Amino acid sequence: MVLGLMIVAPIVSVVSEFSAGGGTGDLLLLAGKWFVFWAVGVRLLTAGLSQILRPGFTASSILGTNPDRSVFQIVQELGFANLGVGLIGILSLPLSGWIVPAAVAGGLFLGLSGIRHIAKPGKNTKEWIATLSDLVVFLVLLAFVLYVWISGAS
Repeated sequence: MVLGLMIVAPIVSVVSEFSAGGGTGDLLLLAGKWFVFWAVGVRLLTAGLSQILRPGFTASSILGTNPDRSVFQIVQELGFANLGVGLIGILSLPLSGWIVPAAVAGGLFLGLSGIRHIAKPGKNTKEWIATLSDLVVFLVLLAFVLYVWISGAS
């Protein structure tokens, strides 16, 4: 699911829109639009809902802690933040002025999370996939934000 939402779906959306000739012909602007929608919007919104509704799952399978109720509040509060950023990412599709702010917030979150996860010893395959996809999305969004900032494109 992580690879699908963070890599496959955005690439398919970029290729589809570019091939159809809709919108801009600028691939980096299309990448920004669709990576924000899928990787920041849909991915963080679904992660947030999972963390809010199933904090024990996140605590045990992702954070590697015992699903002790004492960590549920922290996991759920992370879920609230993910839900908020994810919603901004999703709303950036109809509200194009939100794409760059969502790319900055979501890209920074994913990039810092990916960097933090690199240092974690004993990662399983799921954690490696999440780490690498976080870093790939961060690099795409960084390139997009720098491009918009330097070129003035929108």
